[in-house]
Amino acid sequence: MTRLPRRPLLLAALALPAVARAQPRRPLRIVVPFPAGGAVDSLARVMADRLPALLDQQQVVVDNRSGGGGLIGADAVAKAAPDGTTIGIIGAATLCAAPFLQQTMPFDVARDLRAVTQITDSAVLLAVGAQLAESRGWTGMGALLDWARANPGAFRVAHSGVATVTHLVMSAVVAQARVDMTLVPYRGGAQQATDLIAGTIEGSADLPASLMPHAAAGRVRLLGTSSGTRLGLLPDVPAFAETPALSGFDVRSWNAIMVPAGTPEAEIARLHAAIAQLGATTSFRDALRPLGYDAVTSASPGAAAQLIRDETPRWQRLVQVSGARIE
Repeated sequence: MTRLPRRPLLLAALALPAVARAQPRRPLRIVVPFPAGGAVDSLARVMADRLPALLDQQQVVVDNRSGGGGLIGADAVAKAAPDGTTIGIIGAATLCAAPFLQQTMPFDVARDLRAVTQITDSAVLLAVGAQLAESRGWTGMGALLDWARANPGAFRVAHSGVATVTHLVMSAVVAQARVDMTLVPYRGGAQQATDLIAGTIEGSADLPASLMPHAAAGRVRLLGTSSGTRLGLLPDVPAFAETPALSGFDVRSWNAIMVPAGTPEAEIARLHAAIAQLGATTSFRDALRPLGYDAVTSASPGAAAQLIRDETPRWQRLVQVSGARIE
């Protein structure tokens, strides 16, 4: 039998860990809890295009898991292998309101998910038809609320369905301002906008991406945003809170990057660093504005987790005010 020299064998053995370290990482999967084509899906695809350059060329793929108002996708993240290869773009309503809306939850937000960073900030807009606003003197939220008090129930406002963020926000407006508005559920923002422009409905509560093109074209007037301060992407649209009857009103519709609980701290730190770097770029911020988002990242994963804890009581109160419950 031929005997091989011991020194080359030893050197080869020592080289094995370096070879192993050089193996490419498995693709990073971004779970989107909504169908392709929507704002969250578009956000994920913007991230998928830009993140590989910040993650040592790791491949990034988008996985749409729609249904259950976002719960199916969030559950897919919660039950994924905690190895740093799965992240999800999960909204505030799923993280903070769903536990108070659902009879049962398929996962526990605090136990089964870990926050990496906030990624977007947005809010609900209230829009009225431009011609109707002109004829009725709806120059702002104050004028609209005065008209609604003088005409109980006559202001019909479309929203995206019972227990959605737009329904919760408008229920809170009605309660705080002590006005009688008729809240009308719709199945999609496109039909809401169509009926608003046609005058079939007086108002529409929706997220910015659905209303901004119509506002830019002069077809609708944006009266206010549910955020406590004005949105960066719409600096000319007043916050509801600027109206005395809605002082202190602050409901933001944000998204966070979440991973399965048990994901190693090193992987969470790696993802946070890359996404924070991405969020600071002008090109990323500019890409998000047509989607109705301001790009916002958290200073640390701990800060993102604190955001969820701080926001949960606010969303719980919104659910209580609305009286909504999903059986």
